[in-house]
Amino acid sequence: MLMAVDVGNTQTVLGLFEGVELRGQWRISTEAQRTSDELAVVCAGLLDLNGLELGQVSAMIFSSVVPGLTRSYRHLAEDVLGVPFYLVNAEIETGLKNRYDDPAAVGADRIVNAVATGEHYGFPAIIVDIGTATTVEAVDGEGCYLGGAIFTGLYVALEALVARTAKLPGVDLEEEPPSAIATNPPDSIRSGFVYGYAGAIDALVRRLREELGQEDIRVVATGGPAGVIVRHCREIEEFDPNLTLKGLRVLYRMNS
Repeated sequence: MLMAVDVGNTQTVLGLFEGVELRGQWRISTEAQRTSDELAVVCAGLLDLNGLELGQVSAMIFSSVVPGLTRSYRHLAEDVLGVPFYLVNAEIETGLKNRYDDPAAVGADRIVNAVATGEHYGFPAIIVDIGTATTVEAVDGEGCYLGGAIFTGLYVALEALVARTAKLPGVDLEEEPPSAIATNPPDSIRSGFVYGYAGAIDALVRRLREELGQEDIRVVATGGPAGVIVRHCREIEEFDPNLTLKGLRVLYRMNS
């Protein structure tokens, strides 16, 4: 089985594939100082929840925006499990033409999402990933990754607001705001963040769509907090919470 690992700034997503079937997926906190031995214990425990064993892993593909963890996961794969380790970087075969000024500067997760979108939805496409940072990417009809926009993630902004104001409370954004014209502080914050972020994403998607200037552009969203926002967006056509894991599986198939 293939273990796909996507290390984000806040959370790490693990997926175990048997062929094209995703047998299980798990989220853990990203901790930059974790050793390969700690990761082995954590992964073994998570797999056991689904009746799976770490010894069933036959290969690992790894994408990360936290460079310090690459060595630990490589050691876990190659030395602890004795399986091949595939790192998503500027040298890996993606099938995309990277038009970024410095291709190596593109976050690995952004490329992985583009690969998955091409495989499952087709190009041209705009990809929205709502996480610690929110990214909006463009890929043209010829499979050229063009770049995109980055802005502050939903929960990062909420934490900053609560930390820097004396009277505004922390709120659960999963709870639906009753209306945009809210009548109490918690609902006012929900209104501003949920509808405000949805509007910002829609505006960026429209602008990228205009700059692409192509027909039949697919708009796909993913990301841990995306479910809170996507249902309020008018420009997003598909919500795929497993998009990054799917992209890692495609990259493994291309490079194994």
